[in-house]
Amino acid sequence: MTDSVVVREPAVRVRPHRIRVLCWIAAPVLVLLFTLLSIGLHGSTGSGQATFQRGDQFAMAGLGVLGAAVVLIFTRPRVEADSRGIRVRNLVGGYELPWDAVRGIRFNRGSAWASVELDDDELLPILALQVVDRERAVNGVRALRALHAAHQRSSGGSA
Repeated sequence: MTDSVVVREPAVRVRPHRIRVLCWIAAPVLVLLFTLLSIGLHGSTGSGQATFQRGDQFAMAGLGVLGAAVVLIFTRPRVEADSRGIRVRNLVGGYELPWDAVRGIRFNRGSAWASVELDDDELLPILALQVVDRERAVNGVRALRALHAAHQRSSGGSA
């Protein structure tokens, strides 16, 4: 008997929109800014005997690249769901949950992002569904709620 790879197409896939656009603009700007600053680093450091060296210029440019990488971490969040469950990837880490463990999908008024409410009253954030994305986030929450409700109907669970 051989193992086969099962590829399943998610019924819902949502990524934040506005923060991704902002980050993809800010990251190259940071690299450019720090590169320009590194070019300007030459000569004396002020009133002392020290001078800027080539290594200082490379370090400044490297800080720009590092800053851009940190900014791009904010493009990482994603949520996918299908009939089996929900998979959430946040800034650092993520989780995969079967629908049986989920009580509901919450997006309370005043919340910055949606969250998954588990049967044990724990709330797990869904950073991919952010309030700044407005209608996109609302549509994503509705789609996740519809999948959750369909699972509960098919499994005979209570809502």
